Amino acid sequence: MLADYAYCPREVYIELIQGDSEDNEYVVEGRWEHRRVDRESGNLSQETDETSKVHTRSLHMSAPRLGLVCRADVVEVEGTIATPVEYKRGKTPKNPERSYEAQRVQVCAQALVLEENGFRCEKGFLYFTGSKQRVEVVLDDVLRRRTVEYLDGLKRMASNGTMPLPLEDDQRCVGCSLTNICLPDEVSFLRNPEKPGMRRLTATVDDGQPLYVQAQGAKVRQSGEEFVVEERDGEKTPFRMKDVSHLVVCGKAQVTTDALRHAFARDIPVSYVSLGNWFYGVAHGLGNSNVELRRLQFLAADDATKSLALARSFVAAKIHNCRAFLRRNATEVDGVLDQLRDIHSRLGEARDAASLLGMEGSAARLYFSAFSKMFKTRADETTCRFDFTERNRRPPKDSVNAMLSYAYSSLVREVTAKLFAVGFDPFLGFYHRPVCGRPALALDIMEQFRPVICDSVVISVINRGIVKTGEFVVTGLGVAMSTTAKARFIEFYEKRMDELNIHPLFGYRMSYRRILEMQCRLLGSFLRGEISEYPGFLTR
Repeated sequence: MLADYAYCPREVYIELIQGDSEDNEYVVEGRWEHRRVDRESGNLSQETDETSKVHTRSLHMSAPRLGLVCRADVVEVEGTIATPVEYKRGKTPKNPERSYEAQRVQVCAQALVLEENGFRCEKGFLYFTGSKQRVEVVLDDVLRRRTVEYLDGLKRMASNGTMPLPLEDDQRCVGCSLTNICLPDEVSFLRNPEKPGMRRLTATVDDGQPLYVQAQGAKVRQSGEEFVVEERDGEKTPFRMKDVSHLVVCGKAQVTTDALRHAFARDIPVSYVSLGNWFYGVAHGLGNSNVELRRLQFLAADDATKSLALARSFVAAKIHNCRAFLRRNATEVDGVLDQLRDIHSRLGEARDAASLLGMEGSAARLYFSAFSKMFKTRADETTCRFDFTERNRRPPKDSVNAMLSYAYSSLVREVTAKLFAVGFDPFLGFYHRPVCGRPALALDIMEQFRPVICDSVVISVINRGIVKTGEFVVTGLGVAMSTTAKARFIEFYEKRMDELNIHPLFGYRMSYRRILEMQCRLLGSFLRGEISEYPGFLTR
C-alpha cells in the first residue's frame, strides 16, 4: 500500500480505506509471475554469523516503531547483511533509473523493516520478469527520506478520511485496475466541463453474464471452477464461474452451501426471486467495507435540502427520458410531449418531497396514457393485439402491465446488486422513503432507466412478436407470463442490458449494465463532494 500511495494516493485510498478493488489483466499477470516467490521458504529466525547465508521467499515481517508490515518476495541474507529483492511483472523501464519511484520506495520500505529487525541493508534489487533482469536500488539518504515522507502522508490520509481527487490527464491511469471505481477522467470532466480530451478508461461491458436458474427443483452445485445446474431429471449443465456476474435463483430452485461460498469468494451476488419475479432478497459475501460511503449516505438522507436536490435529479432524468422515448417511438403525442415538458420545467418549484411526488405522478399518468401509441400492428397479429389503457400493478391486470412489472423487478434486482458492490445501503433512499424490505435507493437510481431499459424491452417484444398475447396466464385477479414467454423476455432483457450506447455526458460507448454501475459511483462522488451535483442519465 505504501508503494501504491507513492504511485497514486487515490488508488491506495480506494483499496485500503474503502476496501474496494478490481483485477485486470496486469494484476492477474503479476499474480501469476509471483506464484513461485509467494510460496514461503527459508527462515531468518535461525542464528546467523558472518559466513552464513540464508535465502527466503514470501517473508512476513513487521516494524512496530515505523508502523509497517510487509511481505518481501525474496530476502537474501549473508551474515547480518540483508538484501530485499522485489519481483515485478513486465520489462525493465527505459528511464535513467531503470525503475519507477514507487517500486524503489517499496524496496526501501522492506529494507527499513529489515533494519528495525536487526539487519543491515546496503542495497536492494528489483527483478523484472519480462526481461529477466535485476536492477539495483541504491538505498541512499534521499530515497530513505522520501520513503518516510510517503509513509507519514499515507498515515495522515488514513486518519483524516478524505479521499484524494483523481489524477488529471495522467498516463498512470491507463492500465490501472481501479479505473472503473475511480472514474478519473469522468470526475475531472464533471468538475471542469470545459476540459477537453475525455479518455475512455472504463470497461465497455462486464466480463460475465447473469445466470438464471428457472427449472423448478433444480440445484446449483459447485464443481472445481464451475457452477453446475442439476435438474430433477438428472440433466447437468456446467457454467464457468468466471463467466457468471450474477446468479438469479427463481422459485423453488436451490443453491448448495459450497456454491454459495464460491460465489461469495468471487463477489458474485445470488438473488432469490419468485416465479413472478418478486424480489425476495440477495445473498453476498462480506461485500464492500466502504463504511465511509454509507455514513455519507445516511447524513445526506437526513439532510432535507440535499435529499430534495437528489430527488429532483432522479425525477428530472426520468421525465426527460420518457419524453425522448415517446418522441422516438410514438405518433400523435405532441400534446403529451408539451405537457411533460411543462412539468419538467416546473420541477424546481417543488419545495418538498410530497409536491415532487405529485409532479412525478402527473407525468407518469401522461406518459402511460400515450404508451399504447408505441405499439405497431403486425400483419400476422391483427386479431390478437395487445391492449393497454393504464399502468396497474400488485397484481398487474393485463399482459402489458405484467411485462412492465417483470422488467421493473428485474431492474430493481440489478441495481440493488450494483449498490451493494459500490458500498451503499440499498434500503435508504433520498426520494423513495424507507419502508421495511423496500430497496429505496435502488428505486431512486432506476427511475432514470425505466423508459430506456424496461419500457424499451416491453415495446420491442410486442412490436417484434417475441411475446404473443396467448402466452399469458390469468392467476386470480392478475395476469402473468408463461414459462416460455418469460424465457424469451429475459433473453431480450439481457440483450438490452448488454447493448452498447453512447454515454450522453462522456461520449464513449458502454453497456447499460456498466452505465448503471457508473451512475451509482457518480452518486458516491457527489456525496463525497468531488462533484457539485449528481448527473442524471439523460438519453439523447
